[in-house]
Amino acid sequence: MNWSETLATAWHAIRSHMLRSLLTVLGILVGVAAVVVTVGLGLGTQKDVSKQISSLGSNLLIVSPGSSTDSSGIRGGFGSSTTLTATDAEALDSEIAAPDVQSVAPEKTSSLSLVANDTNWTTTVTATTTSWPEVRSRELAVGEFFTAEEYSSNASVVVLGSETADELFGTTNVVGQSVAIDGSTFEIIGVLASAGSSSSTNLDDAAIIPLTTAASTVMGGTTASAVSTIYVKSVSDEVLSAAYQEVESILLNLHGITDADSADFTLESQDALVDTATSIYQTLTVLLAGVAALSLLVGGIGVMNIMLVSVTERTREIGLRKALGAPPGAIRNQFLLEAAVLGFGGGIVGVILGIVVAWVLPGLIGSSVVVSIPIVFLALGVAIAISLTFGVYPATRAARLVPIDALRSE
Repeated sequence: MNWSETLATAWHAIRSHMLRSLLTVLGILVGVAAVVVTVGLGLGTQKDVSKQISSLGSNLLIVSPGSSTDSSGIRGGFGSSTTLTATDAEALDSEIAAPDVQSVAPEKTSSLSLVANDTNWTTTVTATTTSWPEVRSRELAVGEFFTAEEYSSNASVVVLGSETADELFGTTNVVGQSVAIDGSTFEIIGVLASAGSSSSTNLDDAAIIPLTTAASTVMGGTTASAVSTIYVKSVSDEVLSAAYQEVESILLNLHGITDADSADFTLESQDALVDTATSIYQTLTVLLAGVAALSLLVGGIGVMNIMLVSVTERTREIGLRKALGAPPGAIRNQFLLEAAVLGFGGGIVGVILGIVVAWVLPGLIGSSVVVSIPIVFLALGVAIAISLTFGVYPATRAARLVPIDALRSE
């Protein structure tokens, strides 16, 4: 018996018990679809996060304060201290001390209440300098950003995020109107263009004010000169490493620190954040794929179970074929081919189902799902391999049946 005849016989056996065959491949189908979707979801999330981080610019450095220690000796996490100041940002913006730095934008943030007419809204208020739009790669949809003159004169002006403006006024055409921030009145001079979300932060829900104004009004006090973050933009990607060294050297000198390991600040690049996020999501993707792959194993067990039932049901048929001269290898090949067809059929339908779910899912959860072609072929190959593996025992059992015993069975 050649392979085409063996395949025809196997297909006839599968068709004669179609419902049972469909139920058998269900485990393989679900397993393959789960692998395609879970890996696609992991890759899509990784892509979204990397895109959000990279949208700030690949030539961006982020300086954060170090950790703080309270009177009882309990240390806070990184960023809990007030070791960075506006003076530090001014020093980093020096063309002489830092020739590879293009621009610097310090930030000081606080969650404050905004009131317009009878509407109030709590948002993140960011105090910064005039270079903020360039450094953070943000554009304005309406109006303009505050000027150097407004910055130096402590002008009470504010630029709102598009969502903040809509929550307060129901529209983004709000230039010229006033809003009260923590009791102080500010004139709205612009509205930022929509930028979506970054990690868990809504970039469109914000209010930007001059750092000088904040120090004397809504964010004054003993730490008025402190800033929460300093964003540094290098001249280009090629000199990012040089800018990193310049920034680190300047801050160490300003803070009187001789050992970089004892620095009271942390310095990170966008590339480092992208690499960290990618590493985390790759690990999660592998874990999700591993969990999904367990259903393939369950599907393989189902194939073996049905093949064993099939061998029992067809004992007389096997005995007759062997009595007519069919070698054990032909019997074994037939049952192995049946298992392979079940695995291949379940794998193909599972791939189609996984692609359909991957196409529909982004609209439901708001996250990208990337269908990986290598993963599709890998899942299909594993499905066939598992079916063959679990089909070996039933096929071997069928091949070893003694013809006279098989013919005697009822």
